[in-house]
This record gives sequence, structure tokens and C-alpha cells, in this order.
Amino acid sequence: MPITAVTGSSSGIGAAVCAQLEKAGHTIIGIDRIADDKFTRIAADLATAEGRQNAINHVYEQSKGTLDGLVCCAGLGVTAPNCGLIVEVNYFGVTSLVTGLYDALAQGTQPSVVVIGSVAANQQVATPHPMALAMLDNDEALATQLANEDQQAHIAYAASKYAVTSWCRQTAVNWGPKGIRVNIIAPGAVETPLHQASKDDARYGEAVRNFVAPIGRNSEAAEIASVVSFLQSKQASFIHGSVIFVDGGMDAMMRANTF
Repeated sequence: MPITAVTGSSSGIGAAVCAQLEKAGHTIIGIDRIADDKFTRIAADLATAEGRQNAINHVYEQSKGTLDGLVCCAGLGVTAPNCGLIVEVNYFGVTSLVTGLYDALAQGTQPSVVVIGSVAANQQVATPHPMALAMLDNDEALATQLANEDQQAHIAYAASKYAVTSWCRQTAVNWGPKGIRVNIIAPGAVETPLHQASKDDARYGEAVRNFVAPIGRNSEAAEIASVVSFLQSKQASFIHGSVIFVDGGMDAMMRANTF
């Protein structure tokens, strides 16, 4: 029975991933800020170095040092209390866990890492923001400082998703010879509590509500989870280093000639 750790396991995409992977026969080690539901066994704040290390330590303990899968769903959007938190959770909360759990993944059977990115990452492709470059330099203090000085949550969000996508692709190159697959799913608008908060936000709500995918609707969390479940299966054994858009056509709408 595969053992898979899932961050952001209490709600939204993370909760849907836990439910689908459990049906597929996985043992789930859920990680969220509060351990108060069926799947969440570890309470940890991924915005802090201490919280990340706490999560890593508990995953090693509960998995007995062998992990077959890691799915990073935890993230913050434009309604975060401050822009620095977006950077801390969306980038460093991912990269620290993935790196910290390398030894457990290396012991797993056909180990696979899936990170939830975003279609918003492509807003950064042409000219990466200095904030994104600071993240890729692993300079958390500078990246957080730049985010809080800039005070534009949509920029911090896009930069964090660009940086984590770039990091994952490079990690895929480095980890491929070890047999650890790494892939990124880039959703568009997903009907989750996080997206609802964005729709209700006084600053961004109108733009979020009006940004509709060509397919004519937002996705459900279960639709994203289905792709995660596939990537964690043997059928996806040669998919590695890929960015998979599950966005109802948003990426095609924004950059049809870039692929």
C-alpha cells in the first residue's frame, strides 16, 4: 500500500486529493495548520522554518522513513494577511518539504512528487520579478521583504508560482536519475474556499469573477485531484518534469502561440 504525504489536506484541492488517493489504496499522511479532520495527522505551519521542519520530522516518523508520494497542495492566494506569507508558504513551504523528504522518497516504490502550481505562473515567464529571482536564490528574507514592500498580492502570488514551477522542473532533472518523478499541475480557477475568498475580495473580486476559462466554468477540486491521482499511479511512470495545465483552456487563451 503506497504511503503518500499531502499538504493542505484539510480543504480544497488537498482534501479532494486525500479522498481520491485513499480510494486508490494509498495510506495518507495529511499536513495542515490544524489536524482536525480524517486525513490530517500533522499540524504544521508551513510559513515558518520551524513548522516545515516539524512537518518533515513527523512525516519521517509516521512513514517509518519510506514515502512513495508527496503532493504539495498547501498555498495562499491574494487574500493572505500579507504578501510575505504568500512567498513563505507557496515557495519555501514547498521546496523545504520536497528537499527535506528526499531520503524518504528515495526509499519509496516508484516515488512521485506532485506540486500544485498555477496558470498564473506564466505571467512571470517573459520577465521574472526580482521577488521570483530571490526565491530561486533561496533567499527567503529578501523574497519576503520584496513581497511586503511591493504590497501587490497578485504579483507575489504569480511570482511564487513561477518560482516553484521553475524549481520543480530543475529538481526533476536532478532527481530523475534517482527514480523520483516530479511534476507540476497548473490549475486555473478551482471552486475552493481559497478561490471563493478571492471572488469576495474587495480589491480583486471583480477581476477574478470576470476571468472565465474558455470552457465556460471553473473546475471542481475533484477534477484536479483526478489528475494528481493519475500522476501518482504506475500509468504515469514516464511523465516527469512536466507542467500539466488543468485550467479549462485559460493558458491557451492567454498565450495560444507559446507552448
